Amino acid sequence: MAAPVAEGAAASAAVALRAVLARAGRAAERSGRAAEAARVVAVGKTKPVSMLRQLYDAGHRCFGENYVQEIVTKAPQLPEDIRWHFIGHLQSNKVKPLLAAVPNLDMVEGVDNEKVANHLDRAVNSLGREPLKVLVQVNTSGEESKSGIDPSRCVELAKHVKLACPHLIFSGLMTIGMKDYSSTPENFKALVACKLEVCKALEIPTEQFELSMGMSGDFEQAIEMGSTNVRIGSTIFGPREYPNKKQK
Repeated sequence: MAAPVAEGAAASAAVALRAVLARAGRAAERSGRAAEAARVVAVGKTKPVSMLRQLYDAGHRCFGENYVQEIVTKAPQLPEDIRWHFIGHLQSNKVKPLLAAVPNLDMVEGVDNEKVANHLDRAVNSLGREPLKVLVQVNTSGEESKSGIDPSRCVELAKHVKLACPHLIFSGLMTIGMKDYSSTPENFKALVACKLEVCKALEIPTEQFELSMGMSGDFEQAIEMGSTNVRIGSTIFGPREYPNKKQK
């Protein structure tokens, strides 16, 4: 009996994805950009490979995960033309296992210190990979529980990635923002301000600069405020499932 339920959930995820893509497209147009200006990363945290496969079969190619163990387990079970994003804080000791297990890792959204940038740079080189795109993570909400560099230091870290890490491609900035979305506009405005500062300091054209901000609860507003990359989990896949918590 489990299989039909799983298939039903996967099918509904594909329907939900189409709705998200349409909403993202309209938000981009409201901001004066093309409908496809904002990339939708389908974040499958805690969800089975079968659900991701359904989205792949529906034509989607951009997926993300928040935990190294999940992405290194799922990626080998799915087609190689998927463009994987690793999202959030990455520990230095997990860098090489991640890159070795996921040759089609397209971007790391979450470089928040020079040490992890250096580890990524060396690992890309030693594995003979193509240069890897990275986003510098900025803590725009000032919460101690959040990873990310302080906005006042974003230029410094961006400069290090761009100039001292030849095997990385500095592509822009990302932020998580506050969980309850209560200060969403402020978080987004802070990241846009960081973008302008970094573009000016490093002489990067603003149209070539990625901003990853916006999740299930606020992605349309994020796109309207300039996001080029939104990370959508529960709106596509449904609530996260943590099996250990369900036992007993």
